[in-house]
Amino acid sequence: MEYRVNQMAMISTYPYQGLKEERPDPLPVQPPFRDHFVWSIFNFFCMNFCCLGFMALAYSVKSRDRKVVGDVEGAQHYAATARSLNIAATVLTVLFVVITLGLTFTSLFQLLGVLQQQQEYGYFGGGN
Repeated sequence: MEYRVNQMAMISTYPYQGLKEERPDPLPVQPPFRDHFVWSIFNFFCMNFCCLGFMALAYSVKSRDRKVVGDVEGAQHYAATARSLNIAATVLTVLFVVITLGLTFTSLFQLLGVLQQQQEYGYFGGGN
């Protein structure tokens, strides 16, 4: 049997795997990182101890700007600084509130004790 130009010999391979295309390797995808923007806004409005919340917000905005431009390394650096400032603002504000409440309640209990003592013994310490 002679083959013509428009006829091809059928060689069957089972199972059919189709045409294989060579695709270039995809670029490695950078894992998304956090810029801590929402936390910075919360610290700016609620826990702005010594303006640390404002500074954290500024670094978060810088991190977002760097991410948009495509500078991943710079964005991660600014995000790390914003995270550190947010941690410092949160911890210092919570400590300040706890210490202030502790001192307030301690002084109130001490004042109540002094007032009770004055009612029992009079204002000048005399027993009459």
